Amino acid sequence: MMNVLTLLVFLLGTMAVTAQETLPTIEDGKAPKTFEEAWAGFDPQAEPLDVEVLKEWEQDGIVLQVLRYRIGIFKGQKAMMAGVYGYPKGGKDLPGLVQIHGGGQYAHWHACLTNAKRGYATISISWAGRISAPDYTVNPDVVKLFWEGKTHDPNYKLTTDWGAVDGYHAPFRYKHGFSVAAPHEHTLDSVASPRNDSWFLCALGGRRALTFLERQPEVDGSKLGVYGHSMGGKLTVMVAGSDDRVKAAAPSCGGISDRTQKDPMIQAVICDNAYLKRMTCPTIFLSPANDFHGRIDDLPASVDEIQTDDWRVTCAAHHNHQDTAAYEVGTQVWMDQQLKGTFEVPATPQTELKLKTKNGVPSLTVTPDASKPILYVDVHYTQQGQADGKPDDGQNTMNRFWHHVAPVKQGDTWTAELPVLSTDKPLWVYANVVYPLDKPISGAGYYYGTYTTDRFNLSSLVHLIAAGDLKAAGVKATMTPSLVIEAFEPGWEKEWFSYRPAEWARSTHKLYDPRWAAPEGAKLAMEARCEEANTLVVGLDESAAEVALEGGAEWQPVILSEADVTDATGDARSDWNDIKTLRLAAQETLREQVDGEGKTRKVGAAWKGAAPEFRNLRWVE
Repeated sequence: MMNVLTLLVFLLGTMAVTAQETLPTIEDGKAPKTFEEAWAGFDPQAEPLDVEVLKEWEQDGIVLQVLRYRIGIFKGQKAMMAGVYGYPKGGKDLPGLVQIHGGGQYAHWHACLTNAKRGYATISISWAGRISAPDYTVNPDVVKLFWEGKTHDPNYKLTTDWGAVDGYHAPFRYKHGFSVAAPHEHTLDSVASPRNDSWFLCALGGRRALTFLERQPEVDGSKLGVYGHSMGGKLTVMVAGSDDRVKAAAPSCGGISDRTQKDPMIQAVICDNAYLKRMTCPTIFLSPANDFHGRIDDLPASVDEIQTDDWRVTCAAHHNHQDTAAYEVGTQVWMDQQLKGTFEVPATPQTELKLKTKNGVPSLTVTPDASKPILYVDVHYTQQGQADGKPDDGQNTMNRFWHHVAPVKQGDTWTAELPVLSTDKPLWVYANVVYPLDKPISGAGYYYGTYTTDRFNLSSLVHLIAAGDLKAAGVKATMTPSLVIEAFEPGWEKEWFSYRPAEWARSTHKLYDPRWAAPEGAKLAMEARCEEANTLVVGLDESAAEVALEGGAEWQPVILSEADVTDATGDARSDWNDIKTLRLAAQETLREQVDGEGKTRKVGAAWKGAAPEFRNLRWVE
């Protein structure tokens, strides 16, 4: 059956040679140089969709399909986008969602299933060719089988076909084409052109997904939203900024920080700010505070650029390119408000930062929207903010430490003092406000793991204060270096993090902060206890130590030297310098590259009994 379908698809593809091109051919070798010129002549609603259903099934009252729709005709060949589509059986006038995966990720049925259970029709598009669905998995190896036309291979499956051009990623079919205007035989234009850029092609494919939703009988085409993660976050902004059919957008970890390119054509047509300034739809930005791809310090400019006052941000402290449910659910509540009218998202928390104070300590006053009950308010600040583009900028972005302050409530406001270690470093600060949900919401997260949460988080915009402004305001450095890293007092976990909060393991970037720099010759010490005998893993970046805990009510001392902390090959640390992440865990796998070969070593074991207790994590001299 698959071979017959493949032959039919091939014959239909050859017929497309005579079809009209989706994009106008450039004249006299003059490539488009502006946003308007690049998108000129493209009508996302003009062409037929030529939908092919490759697999269909029902689950829990939800209709699910793996399918392909026509993207367009490029250089005489038809391009088809694969994806997973789902909607509640018998549904009518449903809001529609386009879900866009990130780099290395898949179009995934979990997004369609969980959204359908909440009253949405969703198409999860596979711009890179990878698909995850029951009995229909297309991984990178299967993508290559498709390229090579190996229809007799038992693993062969139809997937996205970019035809004469290349919008694939990880792997690329021909050459890396993202943020690249240069021509080659498989680009759309024969001269340097922003239309050669794979970002442009994928955004065009996303706009065609809106047309797909419009034409489904169960969908209300006036209620369309788009969301995506990482590269999908950037594509979310590109689709929403180029197509006014989008009525709500939720980019996560992308779409705000690709701002400067040397090529003026890429700058004008591909960079995020080219689309942000054209976005008119209500938008929520999901931007973890340490994300490398969608940086928190780019949020103020981004919300200023979009052409709407209806926006929110949600920023988890310490997180990088991942989140937990209270943050991920921002997409769901936003779409419920904008497309269904069944939820009202509170207003963005208002903040006032005071630098000139009587004691020389900055303070932040938070005024949250009290239209819903408030569970708690947190204030996070760092002096490790860096946006200078120097070589360590990336590591700094992912590992900077955010101090936590539990602000004091005074009437309708919460106020936190922000003691600083130095006035030679900047001060970045923002607030989080956590609200309860009337009833729990279940969804599929950034990487499609399903979650259920009873709360959601809204953030203020971050204040970005330069060191010179601290000095000019008379701010005093009142925080002092400390040998005590963690006292494990109530609320300690606010300065640690986990992407699996139901488990006890936690990580922190405290040792990246100069406040907790190790003295020469120091050892890392703490006390621990647990109900049963276990092995505790103390991890430092790519290395770890295993500590045997006896179990029982007595506190057991843990004292580690550099020699106790080894990497995947067994090599010990030579010093305590440049530590980015400290971890306390039951087990993990260490990884190291040696002469191009990956080495791994498992440390620890499954934990027995209740979670351990810790106290007095410190440096001892």
